[in-house]
Amino acid sequence: MNCTKRTKPRRAIFKSYENYFVELEDEAAVRNFEPDFAALAKLGTDGVIITARSKEFDFVSRYFLPGGGIDEDPVTGSIHTTLAPYWAKKLNKTELEAHQASKRGGNLTCRVRDDRIHIVGCATTFMRGRLCL
Repeated sequence: MNCTKRTKPRRAIFKSYENYFVELEDEAAVRNFEPDFAALAKLGTDGVIITARSKEFDFVSRYFLPGGGIDEDPVTGSIHTTLAPYWAKKLNKTELEAHQASKRGGNLTCRVRDDRIHIVGCATTFMRGRLCL
């Protein structure tokens, strides 16, 4: 399945319990990626994360989940719980600066501490709700 209109070589690919992770050649490949949302939607509720080493940050990423109703998520804390240990091992670091390079974008500090990932960043409230049990 070709999920992109323009392809660059990938360095690694792996799957977590709900997402595919693809390490691309460089930051420009992540920023310039043009997803084929119809092809990605065929993955159902599995998302696709693309990532690469960055010059300004430790790594950059983007997250696509059109099968779940989200073409591209602007900033996703949960995917960084897998990205942080991956990059920590590759870069031999326990504190990493990350940037999710969506249109809105956002920066996160990820701290790998044993079996925990601490994520620090600014958030935007986009919805409020109330649950009554």
